[in-house]
Amino acid sequence: MPHSLAINSDYKRSLLDSLELFKGVAPDDVHALLQRCDRRDLAAGELLLSPRARNEYVFIVLSGSLNVHVGSPDTPPLAAMNVGACVGEMSIIEDLDPSAFVIAAEESHLLVIHQTILWKMVDASHNFAKNLLVVLSERVRSHNRVIADSFGELKKFERHATTDALTNLANRHTMHEMFPVEIQRCVEKEKPASMMMIDVDNFKQFNDMFGHIAGDRALSAVSKVLRAQCRPRDLLARYGGDEFAVLLPDATIKQALIIGERVRLAVSGSTAESIDSLIQIPVRISLGVAELSDGGDLDSLTRAADAALYRAKDAGRDAVSD
Repeated sequence: MPHSLAINSDYKRSLLDSLELFKGVAPDDVHALLQRCDRRDLAAGELLLSPRARNEYVFIVLSGSLNVHVGSPDTPPLAAMNVGACVGEMSIIEDLDPSAFVIAAEESHLLVIHQTILWKMVDASHNFAKNLLVVLSERVRSHNRVIADSFGELKKFERHATTDALTNLANRHTMHEMFPVEIQRCVEKEKPASMMMIDVDNFKQFNDMFGHIAGDRALSAVSKVLRAQCRPRDLLARYGGDEFAVLLPDATIKQALIIGERVRLAVSGSTAESIDSLIQIPVRISLGVAELSDGGDLDSLTRAADAALYRAKDAGRDAVSD
């Protein structure tokens, strides 16, 4: 429980200057108000502030230290408040419950200032008011950094959730979100749409012969060929394993076959646009091509392209089939 804080002549300017709210504050300006403040002693691990409880005080660390936890007391500390620092001021300014849990990191002693005394100190000392503004601005900057870092982590998570890490193409989950939207657009505008399903020939044997690192490099190189040879509006995805899917909006089966053959030749090293790393290793691909039928959807188009892919494999691989 808080108890009275005896403030006497021993509270010199040097002591006040060690507290961030009192830097440059003349002792005589706040002496009477400090006499009305309390002191609170905390044991290590004791909770001071919680989002679940209203707060009417600013607490200044006289000795020891406090940890700030966001979301739960069990999360790693977001910040440590050492001697001279204050906590609780944001909930008073915003008239809201605290936004974090504040827990004593060790045995600590605090100066306790009720909000009514805080505003009297603002009126009594220009330097105190200035220090409070500085503290608040630092808190806002700190909160903005946390938000920015959290947003960055969120975007990274979203990117990992939607993108295949090896090839940087859309993953299968994203394919099932993006492809239907583009197919629907083609249907509404009465435009054709085609799909290529692509499989690296004998990929298991390739891995066994050259190793998984070479296999990963081959898949990455194939994805680069796809990006280079397909049109900017085409949607590319790693379907799974050594299989890729490409949606070709506004493309007939005839146009899709031309694009597919261009991709096949580039992967095999038969064109000037080939990726150099593929010329040195025996990578070949098979492609199945299908056009969206009346009343068709992503599932039916995928099945048709997949069936065409198997026909290309049955024809001897390293081929394009419809």
